[in-house]
Amino acid sequence: MSVAEDITRIAEQEKALVLKRFDESDAWRLGSWLHTAAEERGHGIVIDIRRPGPHAHQLFYAAMAGTTPDNPEWVRRKSNVALRFHRSSYAIGLEMQEKKSNLTERYGLPLIDYATHGGSVPVRIEGAGVVAAVTVSGLPMREDHELAIEGLCELAGIDFASVKLA
Repeated sequence: MSVAEDITRIAEQEKALVLKRFDESDAWRLGSWLHTAAEERGHGIVIDIRRPGPHAHQLFYAAMAGTTPDNPEWVRRKSNVALRFHRSSYAIGLEMQEKKSNLTERYGLPLIDYATHGGSVPVRIEGAGVVAAVTVSGLPMREDHELAIEGLCELAGIDFASVKLA
């Protein structure tokens, strides 16, 4: 699939994945589902679900076997992108690639705090907008993105096959 096709498909994913509600219990269900799925698939990942704000209130966090101390930094940087732009970090990264630019050149953002790699997806609720970000780190970036999307589909009761990237 081309970069342009992925960008279009991710926009469709984000439009389809608007929840009716999202609270601490939903964050626990989402994080637990991601943890179980990763365990069953043999993935060593970090899972993070956080609310926006200067001190990023964490609602769920798990670091699985096989992760490194660098994974939490990737989580922080990717979630900063999703929470700032209200778009998935993968979509922003693909757009930067398409424009042959980066967040520093385009927006003056330091790359030490922002990463446009796949894996962080904004959590939207109907009538309120973005209320959190779910972030996965430890797989190739497209797979990180898709696992986060698959978890949100599970929470929303949407068939993942109907929205996944080609």
